[in-house]
Amino acid sequence: MKIKEVISALETFAPLPLQDGFDNAGLQIGLTDAEAAGALLCLDVTEAVVDEAIALGCNLIVSHHPLIFKGYKSIAGRDYVERCIMKAIKNDIVIFSMHTNLDNAPQGVNCKMAEKIGLTNLKVLEPKGNMLLKLVTFVPEAQAETVRQALFEAGCGCIGNYDSCSYSVEGKGTFRANKGCHPYCGKIGELHTEPEVRIETVLPAFMEKKVLKTLAEVHPYEEPAYDLYPLQNSWSQVGAGLVGELEEPETEGEFLKRIKEIFEAGCVKHSRMSGRLISKVALCGGAGAFLLPKAVQAHADVFITGEVKYHDYFSYENDILIAEIGHYESEQYTKEILYSIIREMFPTLEVTMTRVNTNPVKYL
Repeated sequence: MKIKEVISALETFAPLPLQDGFDNAGLQIGLTDAEAAGALLCLDVTEAVVDEAIALGCNLIVSHHPLIFKGYKSIAGRDYVERCIMKAIKNDIVIFSMHTNLDNAPQGVNCKMAEKIGLTNLKVLEPKGNMLLKLVTFVPEAQAETVRQALFEAGCGCIGNYDSCSYSVEGKGTFRANKGCHPYCGKIGELHTEPEVRIETVLPAFMEKKVLKTLAEVHPYEEPAYDLYPLQNSWSQVGAGLVGELEEPETEGEFLKRIKEIFEAGCVKHSRMSGRLISKVALCGGAGAFLLPKAVQAHADVFITGEVKYHDYFSYENDILIAEIGHYESEQYTKEILYSIIREMFPTLEVTMTRVNTNPVKYL
């Protein structure tokens, strides 16, 4: 298979439009028309990781953190990023990153954290907004079901954990075909009335082109009528952070010790214990302290993340137990997600999780 096929599978799991505005996820370096010789998975791209890819014969590196965040006016090997760029290009290695798009995706980074902890009844802490559209189209009665099913297959109709969602109303449509038209029904120059079904359904805004292409292909009319409405609804399954529940309550001390073990943390920094039992857990991989207000609003007993500012410990000490486990530690299992996606779609491709510990933070 070609590298671009592997990338397509990754983007299907976590579409790039889900990334946050500051981010630079996606293709970092290389030409994707090459045949995939092997994929190396990592959290961070470092020189040691690129050397590992060369030694293994992998021409694709898939990382969580993008190698390139800022613009470069020249590439001269002045820092590790420039040296990685030069080495990857010289050795025909493609680098592709899945960052906040994978953070925000269903079954993404935070879901993997929740899985490791053993949480159930998961909900997104801060759902994405302004990312949904409503499509309305009008179809002859006999073709309504065919068009509806095609729209579902193109990505329409998902609301929460439900799919194939739509609403239909029967009515009558009128039109007159002018010269040069090739009407599906009715005659040139005559006003025609056709029993039609109004179909309403929802879709992610970034899928608009695909859905409209599908509509044009399956709709029997030469000129399908449709409307697109932007929705202010939040997308409940997509966004930052998660909150879930433990099967059995734990004391603060027991929970923190278990978290330290699960994430192999060099240390767990935490706020003052208050003697509460831990039942409801909020979390966010990486630098997730911005979600502390959302965790409190969700009535979570503890908030786990990779980085927390000093003064946040003061601000929330009476509201919630804060557990800071380290940025790398909180996201290290992201490699397992990447591995599962590629292994399922391309079982013959050699896929390896890096043996390099790229955590820049060391503990005495």
